[in-house]
Amino acid sequence: MKMVKISVIALVMGLSFTSCNKDEEMATTPSLYDRLGGVSAISAVVDEFIGRVAANPDMVRTFQPLLTEVGEKGANSPRLISLRQNLIDQIGEASGGPQKYTGKSMVAAHTGMNITEVEFNSLAGNLSGALDKFSVPMTEKNELLTVIGSLKPSIVAK
Repeated sequence: MKMVKISVIALVMGLSFTSCNKDEEMATTPSLYDRLGGVSAISAVVDEFIGRVAANPDMVRTFQPLLTEVGEKGANSPRLISLRQNLIDQIGEASGGPQKYTGKSMVAAHTGMNITEVEFNSLAGNLSGALDKFSVPMTEKNELLTVIGSLKPSIVAK
């Protein structure tokens, strides 16, 4: 009987050590959000991205109304403030952060804009360049670009 108790205790202890190791592994694997640097790093990338898009000749048709408003109202443009926050929230949520994207669906937000594949790819290039500026490692960069790329069918006009 004593041997059975010792075996049961050893088994329970072995299982608890095994589960601790798995829990520790899970706890030490940071989310993409954490690996990107959290909200401050994502905000910096979004600001760089918006600047690149504004200067991108491929995006003039799509962003001209926003750029005109920004020109008139500067950084206080309500549409620019909303776009910036939506991008931060969308990237934050998609990468495992605490943000919650509450903007329109991608289909609703882009209906009638007739976004072309060239424009979408140019936009993705602007995001890639913004990530490069902040030396985001290739693994994290590719993970984020894959998430953004998955939105393409909802954004590009058919």
